[in-house]
Amino acid sequence: MRKGSIAASLFWLSAGWLIVALVTTGFLLTDLYSRALDRSLSETLNFHIESLAGALLETGDPQSQAIALTDPRFGRPRSGWYWVIRDVDGTLYNLSPSVVGIEMPDIAGPASPTGRASTVMDDAFGTSLRVIERTVTLGPRSYEIAVTGNLSEILELVGDFRGQAFIVLGAVGVMLAMMSFIVARFAMRPIARLSAAIESVREGDSAAVTGSYPREIAPLAEEVNELLRSNTQIIERARSQVGNLAHGLKTPIAVLRNEAAATQGALASVVLAESDKMSTIVGSYLERARLTARTAVVGKKTNAVAIITRLIRVMGKIHPEVSVTLQPVDPALPWFRGDESDLEEIAGNLLDNACKWSAGQVEVRLEAERGEVGSNLVIRIDDNGAGLSEQDAHKVLRRGVRLDEKTPGSGLGLDIVKELVDVYGGTLTLQRSALGGLLVELRLPTARQGGGPAAAG
Repeated sequence: MRKGSIAASLFWLSAGWLIVALVTTGFLLTDLYSRALDRSLSETLNFHIESLAGALLETGDPQSQAIALTDPRFGRPRSGWYWVIRDVDGTLYNLSPSVVGIEMPDIAGPASPTGRASTVMDDAFGTSLRVIERTVTLGPRSYEIAVTGNLSEILELVGDFRGQAFIVLGAVGVMLAMMSFIVARFAMRPIARLSAAIESVREGDSAAVTGSYPREIAPLAEEVNELLRSNTQIIERARSQVGNLAHGLKTPIAVLRNEAAATQGALASVVLAESDKMSTIVGSYLERARLTARTAVVGKKTNAVAIITRLIRVMGKIHPEVSVTLQPVDPALPWFRGDESDLEEIAGNLLDNACKWSAGQVEVRLEAERGEVGSNLVIRIDDNGAGLSEQDAHKVLRRGVRLDEKTPGSGLGLDIVKELVDVYGGTLTLQRSALGGLLVELRLPTARQGGGPAAAG
């Protein structure tokens, strides 16, 4: 998933929430487990207190050897499991064998409603203890029974549980992250299909966006198709209006020229000359409008190699004195994303100019070049003529400029080329050629191979 994509955003957002949720779950489970173990320990200690209290009341003697607990942990020193019986003044009457080298402190604070007091303390060996104490009245005297349990064992169990819980939750998190990745990719498939369908239209493989899409993005596909239909209608209307304008202007200009040609005098000469200029200008701008309308159509592509090969054969017949060669072309060279006749117009004018100004040699190269936005089709035309200075190269690219009025031609060819190149978003540059003449570099947008005109015949 590329950076900035919706799928990547969904994945990282879900992954972030998963991490927060799983970490929180781990701590909550650990806390619940710790509380459960501590509650279980407290219940065990309460049971032992009740056993000791029952034995005390049964024997009536706090120092009786019959007062004992069967749990073997109370017979093991430093086990953390201790019990003592003492009076309210602190005089010790009985204790478990495990009470060696420690002193059981009094529990400060009020007792619970059940008559028990509880606290946490550390013994002389650094073991954390849970202490529960109860007061038992026997005759005129009261005795305190205190029982402790090893809380450090509980904390160790909690620590082990925490580690295992985070390992398990980590594995679950990885599986959920993989699932979120798959879900994100699956959820974005319709958008990918829509993107591919739009790309197919742009590349010229399809005239409209086709396929079925979920209701969330189906309106987008419909809007794109509606935009394409609207664009086609606008272009058709523009073509019709351009044609009507052409027919509407041809007749008045022709009448002026005929009338001026049939009349003698200075005024007639001026009218005839100006009518010719008007005819040329109107023809030029009508051609540009026609080309602009034609190139605005989406979904066309052309095999540039086939077109250039055909044009080279044509130039060989028009300029037999010039050797025009096409350098070897990569079979994977992308096609031109545009109309076949437009490429013929562009390349034909540039080849014709190269042949006119060359000293007998013209070379053509076709390459693909990676641009800032996608790839470009690069057409390089070298000739061995006189070439142009840097100043003249900049000057000739300006609209309506001709450097040599004696050379045959209307001078509109290069203007049309520049117009078409601009319409397609391409570039046209003039440089010094390695052959000694002029190097024309033309960059145009590309499309995938296939679906365009076949090889030239």
